[in-house]
Amino acid sequence: MAAMNDTELYPIGDVARRTGLSVSAVRYYGDTGIVPATRVTAAGHRLYDVAAIARLELVRTLRELDTGLDGIRQLLDGETDLHGLLAAHLEIVERQGRALRARRAVLRTLLKQHGTTAQAALLHRLASLSDEERERIVDAFWTEVVTDLDLTPGFADRLRTARPVLPEDPTTGQLEAWLELANLVQDAEFRSAVRTELRDTYGTTEGRFVTTAPVQDFIHEEGAPIMERLLAEHRAGTPADAPHVQELIDAFVRAVPWNLAPQPGGSRRARLARLYREYERLRTEAQREGADHPFAANPAHDRYLSLVAVINGTPPADAGPEAPMPFTWLATALSTPAESRAG
Repeated sequence: MAAMNDTELYPIGDVARRTGLSVSAVRYYGDTGIVPATRVTAAGHRLYDVAAIARLELVRTLRELDTGLDGIRQLLDGETDLHGLLAAHLEIVERQGRALRARRAVLRTLLKQHGTTAQAALLHRLASLSDEERERIVDAFWTEVVTDLDLTPGFADRLRTARPVLPEDPTTGQLEAWLELANLVQDAEFRSAVRTELRDTYGTTEGRFVTTAPVQDFIHEEGAPIMERLLAEHRAGTPADAPHVQELIDAFVRAVPWNLAPQPGGSRRARLARLYREYERLRTEAQREGADHPFAANPAHDRYLSLVAVINGTPPADAGPEAPMPFTWLATALSTPAESRAG
């Protein structure tokens, strides 16, 4: 295509080829006053100069971005600048993008669950809830789960702090996690499963010790990095009696606030080992009795926490939500005799 001359006027066919617009589109933008022809001949032929062609190229670019004609007209008439126009349009596109992601999440969830018409309506409503409405749903869930549950004082309040906070611009994965969670927390069977799991897990002597405030602070603060290193060793296939594992176990045991334990019940290692073996027993029992058991392979409370982690953008590193806690491995590491720890 030949170079354009600043003083030359070009017929509409040439203009269409140079701008990538159709002849009818060029004519339409002229008729609506967005980019009028530079000159119209006596025979009615429209001619355009280089400046008009440049404006048409800008119009084409903005229209490809779905910018509205009113905004384009304001820009070309000098009523706004390009930055202001693009900023306003970006806000619209982002809003549309959020709506599309919500719809995509609803459709994916429905396909995954082979959903019914009623479920489609419910999921669409859940995807459109405000922050306050989401808070009310989660509040109602925890109120039913922990009311009159015999737990260590203050532990129920700590449980409530694990809450989903959907970001302003969530990913499709976060929306899908929210839809699943919102469905679950309103399900009577799920609420009952979480309540039963919490009662059976934390209503025991060992469970009450673990759920005291200082021990919980240790688990989630000082003890967390030690436990993560232990779990990394387990994922790497390191034997429970390996020297490095035993060093980590020693550090973990030393850091636990043992003065709060209700009964001595043996050495510190033995008491922790007993706790982990009890958890493994409950899980094994669950696998034997079926997925509805409160300590199944993917227990209800763990599922709640894993979905909250996805929604909040804080999934555990190197471990998916289905990765089970290695209770037996931890118990074995804790039970390793002193004479075997240097092997």
